[in-house]
Formats: sequence, structure tokens, C-alpha cells
Amino acid sequence: MNKFSLKNKVVIITGAAGLMAKQHISVVLENGGIPVLIDVDKLKLTRQINFFKKEYPNKKIYFFILDITKESNVYSCSKKILRELKRVDILINNAAINYPMSSKKNKKFLLENFDTKIWDIDLSVGLKGSLICTKIFGSIMARNKKGVILNIASDLALISPDNRLYNNGKISNVKPVSYSVVKHGIIGLTKYTATYWANRGVRCNAFAPGGIINNQSKKFLNKIKKLIPLERLAYDGEYKETILYLISDASSYMNGSVVSVDGGRTVL
Repeated sequence: MNKFSLKNKVVIITGAAGLMAKQHISVVLENGGIPVLIDVDKLKLTRQINFFKKEYPNKKIYFFILDITKESNVYSCSKKILRELKRVDILINNAAINYPMSSKKNKKFLLENFDTKIWDIDLSVGLKGSLICTKIFGSIMARNKKGVILNIASDLALISPDNRLYNNGKISNVKPVSYSVVKHGIIGLTKYTATYWANRGVRCNAFAPGGIINNQSKKFLNKIKKLIPLERLAYDGEYKETILYLISDASSYMNGSVVSVDGGRTVL
């Protein structure tokens, strides 16, 4: 069981102000790791940090407010981390733009109207940002002959969004096409990275979770349970054990894999 320990491991978490990041941060703090949180949104990240400082008052949390699409910013951040913490052991590429869905019409997301500015922004954060962080932090791990990269994909990296979930009959509100492309692309980045640095002790896997219960409407939950064999979304915290396995030495022979945890949705 010692292989599940993250004791004194330095863990970089991008998109650290988001909902999914709460599970990553909890895993690191609960298992002895040192979280380094990165996000561009100062207000949301501050709230996240304050929450965890109350939950884990004796734990040290490092953080940086920066845009991961700017390579020079990420490089400068890596230098500061190395000066302070001496190393990087784990990278969790979690940053992505996920627009909240509602019953309101949003014509700019419809494929026939899709705003390519949204495409540019989404791919820049979700793919370019992940590439930059992989390049910079992965290189540090490769020099040290050991490290783990976990890329956060989605069940929608394996299947298409079912846009009927957000509409009644005629489609008027959809999950943007850019989200699917980003999450499918993350799997490609994972497989490339897994083979690239394997001989230098750096493993890379992807985690493809389903949705999390988060104040969705009863109507939406009733619709989606028909698409999931377990008939529900994940509970808050239900992904933590899988995340721990994937970033710890417990998964030491796993490399280039895509682990889906989605209640069975993608097997249908």
C-alpha cells in the first residue's frame, strides 16, 4: 500500500480553480503530496485555496496565477517552482474551458453558427496549454528520470455529446464542438507523450471521467440516467481513488492508457 503514497511529491495542477480540480487537490493533500495550483482566474483560485486551507490547515499549498497558453509565463513559473521546491514529480493537465449548459438558447454554439473565436480560445487553453505544460514540466521530469503526467479527458473524449440532453425536440442549445475536439485531442497528446519519454522514466495516462452531480436540474438528471447503466452521475469525491492510483507508483506499469470512469456510459 506504500505505493499509493504521494509523500513529499510535488504535484502541478492546472485549471486548479475548477470543480474537477477539487478532487485532484484533495487527493494530493490527503496522501502527503505538495500541491502547486495554477489558474488564470485569481478570484476563483483564491476561493479554492481558502477552502482547502480551512479543510487542511496544517498543509502547505503553493499557487501561481498565470495563463498556461503563454509559454514564457509557464517557463518562468517552472523556474520559481524549482527554486522553491527543487523538483516536479507529477503534472495533472486539468485546464479546459467547459461552458455551463442551460435550457436557454445559445445560437453561437450551434455548429452552423459556430463562432471560430470560441474554437481558438478553447483549443488554446485545452490543447496548446496542455502541450506547453507537458513540454516544460515533462522535460524537468525527464531530466530527473522519473515522473507522471495525467491528462484529464472526459467520457466525451470517447463518445459524442448527446445534445438531446439540453433540448426539447429541436436543437437550440448544444455542447460546443470545440469541447469534443479538445478532449479527443488530449487522448492523442497522451499517447504521444507516453511513448516519447518512456525510456526516461516518465509515464503519461489519461483519465476520462463522466459528469459530477452539481446542482443540475431534476429534468436533466432524469434524462441522463437513461444513458448511464448505473443511472446516475458521479458523486462528489467519487473519482479520488482512481486519480490517486493513476498519479502514484501503484500504477507504475500503466502508460499510454485511457481510464474511463463514467458509470458505464461509454460502453453502450
